[in-house]
Amino acid sequence: MEVYTNLEGSDLVFSLVGELDEHSAAFVRKKMDEAIERENFGSAVLDLSRLSFMDSTGIGVVIGRYKLVRKQNKRLLVRNPSPTVDKIFRMSGLYEIISRA
Repeated sequence: MEVYTNLEGSDLVFSLVGELDEHSAAFVRKKMDEAIERENFGSAVLDLSRLSFMDSTGIGVVIGRYKLVRKQNKRLLVRNPSPTVDKIFRMSGLYEIISRA
């Protein structure tokens, strides 16, 4: 699993590459939390175009980062989910709290 972080204008973009599951969750959580606490941003964006798989642990990681971003009165958005990940977002109801960028 790889996590790339960069600022695009006022957006803090996280590009997730690989599989977000119980084996990678702690690493992803740590990388994202550090950037969310460190950077000044308007919205956080999850670029999921190269995320090939996400299980229930991954859903928990996303919800936790949503809560962390909301505590700062900011938004978490998702963009370019792969078809597999899009299906997981739809089935789990994540799109009810996280909008598409």
